[in-house]
Formats: sequence, C-alpha cells, structure tokens
Amino acid sequence: MQKITIDEELKALLPALDKETYGLLEENLLKNGCRDSLVLWDGVLIDGHNRYEICTKHGIPFESVNMEFASREDALIWIISTQVSRRNLSPMQLSHYRGLHYRADKKIQGTNNQYAGESEKYQNDIFHSSTAVRLAKKYNVSSATINRDAKIAEGIDAIGDASPGAKKMILTGEVSINKKDLGELASLPKKDIAKVAASIEAGTYEKPKAVASAQKEGGDPAGANSSAGTVDSAGAYDPAEPTAGGSLTPYASIGNITAGFNAEAGKLAEKGDVAGLKKALRIFIDALDGIYRQL
Repeated sequence: MQKITIDEELKALLPALDKETYGLLEENLLKNGCRDSLVLWDGVLIDGHNRYEICTKHGIPFESVNMEFASREDALIWIISTQVSRRNLSPMQLSHYRGLHYRADKKIQGTNNQYAGESEKYQNDIFHSSTAVRLAKKYNVSSATINRDAKIAEGIDAIGDASPGAKKMILTGEVSINKKDLGELASLPKKDIAKVAASIEAGTYEKPKAVASAQKEGGDPAGANSSAGTVDSAGAYDPAEPTAGGSLTPYASIGNITAGFNAEAGKLAEKGDVAGLKKALRIFIDALDGIYRQL
C-alpha cells in the first residue's frame, strides 16, 4: 500500500465536519466500506481526510488515486475548487476560499513569466485578463469582491497563524467579525494580531483600536458611502458593501444598493442578458445578506 502523508496546511483548508456528520460518515463506512477513492498528490492526501482517518481507525480497506500538479499552488487551487463545488459553504468560508484561490493564482503567475511576454494577439485570452476578473467569472461574483476576498483571506490566515482555534471560530461562524475589519487585520503588528486571536478564543473580541482608527481617519469603510454601486471591469454589478461604523444607516444603505441594482438590472434586461442579470441579482442578494448579518 502506498505511504500516505498528511500535510497539515492542506488539511486545514478543509472545513471540519461536525460531530453528528462525522458519526454518520463513520457509520456508513463501517456498513458499506469505502467506495470513493482517496485522492493523492505525490503521496500527499488532498481529498478524503475524514475517510482516511476512519478507515485507518477501523481497518477498513480503501483505494487511492494519484493526481499530478505542476506546483503546490495548483494542488491548493484544485482542493479549493473541489470544496466549493461540493459543500454548502457560508459566505465567510466562500470569501476565504476565493481569496486563497486569488493569492495562489497570483503566485503561479509570478513564477511563470512566459505569459507576460506573449504577443498582443493573445491579449483577449482568458488567462491574460486580470486574475480578479477571471476568478470573478469562475465564482460568479464581481472582480471587486475577489480583491476584497484576498484581503479577508490574508486577515483570517494571520489570525490562524496566531491561533488555529480562533481561525476555526471565524470560519464556522462561531464568532462574527466584520469582513472589512478582517481585511485590515493582516496589516497590524503580530503582537496585536495575537491579542485579537486571544480575544476571539476568549469570547471577548472587540475591534482593534488600530483598525478602528484607520477607518476613522481614512473615511468610510469599503463602499459605505457609495451611492448605489458600480459596474466593474468584468461587466458585473458591484454594489457598495456597507459595514458597521459607516455613516449610512442600514436603511439608507439598502435603499442605495437597491437603486443601483435596479438601474443595472434595467440595462441588462434591455439587452436580454439573462446571465448578466442572474449575476447582478446574486451579488445584490449577497450585499443584502452582508447588511443583515451586521444588524
């Protein structure tokens, strides 16, 4: 049997199963055996961690398949894409995954300069459009959302470096933290991040003074005072994303976002662009959900 290695960083990408779900999986494996193959990359387990743990514990036979990737980042992107397509994820988990995908993609491009020097005839190819625009199309969101997700993922991972437990609490929704604040946490000194992580675990989290001060001095948090939203470079409606502490009331924010969506929806309807309308509607719903969670 091939030796299987557990990479803790890659394993941490996978949402932990709750006790009940894990128990049901264990019961199923004991009754029916392991029907789905574990997925390996150069001996490293990248899909099937819970099945592997249960099968090893009870001596249940299992099979594995090997996949080839050009780099660790490519393997990471495959894991992310698999999890997003397979699971019912929370908005925070989706933001984290999209942000990680963006960062991995940018790293791949940074080490693969062949694309930078290509002829102009390839300028319209999907790979040559901006990373945010390409991922926006993949995940059916705006490119502005992808850029924000990259900051959010950076903040969540900074918390995770100080406390894996605090990171898990954020991703599972056990503690609620404004996405704008998460995006700014990564810029704080490590000692301040450690304090934030400790307060999350203790259940005493409050917005760090450095973040609150930056928001006060820098003006409104991302889009809090935007009148209605914009259309990004991918052609997708990008509503303002009001956050706690913004100068607009939730009622006014909802009105402005709705006005922007209505204007964009009218244009898309005139063009008969059903796909564009569905994307704008999805973004509009997500924006309203963000306000709902802040109330």
